[in-house]
Amino acid sequence: MRGKALVMTLVLGLAAACGGGDGGGTSAKNPDEGTPQVTITPANGSGKARPDEGVTVTASGGTLGQVSVKLKGADVPGTLSADKTKWHTTWTLRPGGAYQVSATATSPKGKSTTATSAFRTSRATAATRINNVVPSENETVGTGMPVFIQFNKSVPEKAKPAIERSIEISSTTPTEGAWRWLAAGESFNGLPSVVFRPKRPWKPRQKVSVTVHYAGLRIGDNVFGDKDVTRAFKIGDSHTIGINAKTHRLVAKQNGRTVRTWGVSLGSGGEVKNGVDTLLTTSGVHLTMDRSRLERMVSPGKKKGDPGWYDEKIPWATRITNSGVYIHQNTADPACLGKRNCSHGCVRSPGDDAKWLFNWSYRGDLVTITGTKRALAWTNGWGYWQLPFTKWAKGSALDKPVTTTPA
Repeated sequence: MRGKALVMTLVLGLAAACGGGDGGGTSAKNPDEGTPQVTITPANGSGKARPDEGVTVTASGGTLGQVSVKLKGADVPGTLSADKTKWHTTWTLRPGGAYQVSATATSPKGKSTTATSAFRTSRATAATRINNVVPSENETVGTGMPVFIQFNKSVPEKAKPAIERSIEISSTTPTEGAWRWLAAGESFNGLPSVVFRPKRPWKPRQKVSVTVHYAGLRIGDNVFGDKDVTRAFKIGDSHTIGINAKTHRLVAKQNGRTVRTWGVSLGSGGEVKNGVDTLLTTSGVHLTMDRSRLERMVSPGKKKGDPGWYDEKIPWATRITNSGVYIHQNTADPACLGKRNCSHGCVRSPGDDAKWLFNWSYRGDLVTITGTKRALAWTNGWGYWQLPFTKWAKGSALDKPVTTTPA
């Protein structure tokens, strides 16, 4: 009897290797009563399996034990149902990927079955691709920093919910925030984007990572996302900059402690276009966006010889809007600094202080300007903190906030 049992086990193992075509699943069929059946979808031998449908393994007449799905020798993650009769991949599959699946089920009487499947997914990838993720890899950023996932072209509306669900964002300190989709006209660089903003500033000195499981997502009719993208960065010390247009002072704080303060000069005002005084500095919560050792600044909408025309190279420039507002070294009348507003809209500073800020600041530091009659538009640069969080979260395709998972 022992010899017969051994032979039956081997036969069951061979039966499990049988496969089907593209349309169905692979099943281990067993003649013995009470032996469980295992079904794997996609079927063994499939050559154009849909990557957005993932891998499903089901058991009847028993419960699943070991399930293994591999791509190029690496394990593919999945989730087992509470009753242990169904297993499904966590994320979509890579287009053009060759997958190997093995699964074992056991009946209440102890009989077991193993099934296998080897298949390849469709190679049809969408023209819509992830162009970039900001911040940069291993960059240290400020506590106000958003996370940008930028695309090379507009994303179809029906694909946005799946893309949001595919994003894993983790941080050392769990942080509540929300994603918001920006059209090209709302984006600071013209690229369609989905942007994460915390409800409150990030806790300083922590790590953040973002993975977009884009590979295999259905982006259009029978075309799929091409590849996953991962980015890891750090939140640095808390840097906050307060600028008051009425007292003409800038106060820089690090982790709540004042580390430097100096006299500044903001926009003088007096040039109104379409109801907006373009020479006033914008009030509101800005973010440091970029830095330039020597920035060329040209008067917008004017030509040489026009009143107020200028074309200058300005040192130690830290950008805070898309409309051209910088905190930079003063190159004009030094008598204005700390006393009156005489700039074209930027925040003029003494040379040593502008240089210090240039070297001290991160991208994403919070800069709050008060005392002017021109409000910062939330679409002007990274003015996202101008929107109440509840309104920001309404821009999510899933219409809800998320909390980062522990890093």
